[in-house]
Amino acid sequence: MTEAYHANSTGAASGDDEGAAAALGIAKWLCLAATPTFAIMALMTGVLGGGPMDMLCPAGHGAALTGMVPMYMLMSAVHSAPWLRLISSQRSGDPSVVIRR
Repeated sequence: MTEAYHANSTGAASGDDEGAAAALGIAKWLCLAATPTFAIMALMTGVLGGGPMDMLCPAGHGAALTGMVPMYMLMSAVHSAPWLRLISSQRSGDPSVVIRR
């Protein structure tokens, strides 16, 4: 069955629209969490060592670009675009460009 959308008489957004807008706002800000999370994971892995994960892939200990620390650093760099947009919008003084996808 299909359900028709009925606008309320005042023309205001329905509760579903407000919930969707809130979820979208949270998702836009949640994308800022990836970069610091991966950076902290890289730092902790580098300081504390890989632990049990080293037993799964011991062959990479000789090469400089293998292992979990470089992977976390790369993931941190890949997910840095929202932070760069946030910083550039703060410098330009345009708050409308803070977060966008």
